[in-house]
Amino acid sequence: MKQVIARITLVVPDYDLAIAFYCGSLGFDLLDDTDMGGGKRWVVVRPRGASETALLIAKADGTAQEAAIGNQTGGRVGFFLFTDDFARDHQAMLEKAVSFLEAPRHEPYGTVAVFADPFGNRWDLLQPAG
Repeated sequence: MKQVIARITLVVPDYDLAIAFYCGSLGFDLLDDTDMGGGKRWVVVRPRGASETALLIAKADGTAQEAAIGNQTGGRVGFFLFTDDFARDHQAMLEKAVSFLEAPRHEPYGTVAVFADPFGNRWDLLQPAG
């Protein structure tokens, strides 16, 4: 039996702002952007080269969801963008004005730097060791 985490929901204030960041600044692929009616869309993005897990971009609906924007993991790094070339991707992200919260560092598990999306979610850009 094989199971896969196929989608992870990310609550944002605006679909188009999220698409601009994830696809424009990070270079993700836009897999789907379907109008669901009533102001809702089915928006799915995935890192270029990835084959399984993707983000389902969900526009906040109501005050409880709006309060969760940028804090879906309680202030912890909640998303891990693995790369096969840290220096290349770090530089490309800097050129796109991605906000890094620290300088790159080397850990036993790899080279890493924390960045934030425009909504406040914390991400690791990580090239695993080995």
